[in-house]
Amino acid sequence: MPNDVFRAIDAMLVLGVDDTSSPEGAAADSLVAQYDLSNAVGRLRNVTISVTNDLAPFYEIGRRYPTHLRPGVIHVSGTAERAHVNGALLRLLLGDGAVSPPAAANFVQPAFNIIATLVDPARPDQNTKVTIFGAKFESWNYNIPSEDFVMESVSFQAIRLSFEES
Repeated sequence: MPNDVFRAIDAMLVLGVDDTSSPEGAAADSLVAQYDLSNAVGRLRNVTISVTNDLAPFYEIGRRYPTHLRPGVIHVSGTAERAHVNGALLRLLLGDGAVSPPAAANFVQPAFNIIATLVDPARPDQNTKVTIFGAKFESWNYNIPSEDFVMESVSFQAIRLSFEES
């Protein structure tokens, strides 16, 4: 594994229907059932995933150095250089949140699962999947240059991360 070189295929963006008791999961589940949709709503290019842990050192009385590190809150976040998303589906999912100003004070923000497939060109029959559960878009940026293509980028926060080898 340490000597493997992985090439990433574009990451898939799917609706997060993991927990149908949550407002986001219920909205996504009803939308998928109503329109008989696959829950894939787009793909992401040049994805960066960051995992940070708020480690806290534990010092015993009279010790100069910590005796051990205690794990803290784990943050999963990242960015994508390009997001290809089905806008009509997102508008349906956002409901009142798609219009400005929203009619209701509270509305559901969609949650997504991001699935990145990593493939080693030397072993094309094997792959590793990195799944980010419960990602919500934190910001969406458009870059409108004067003499080039319009580019967009997105940053997200997520609930948890999973690795799966096959």
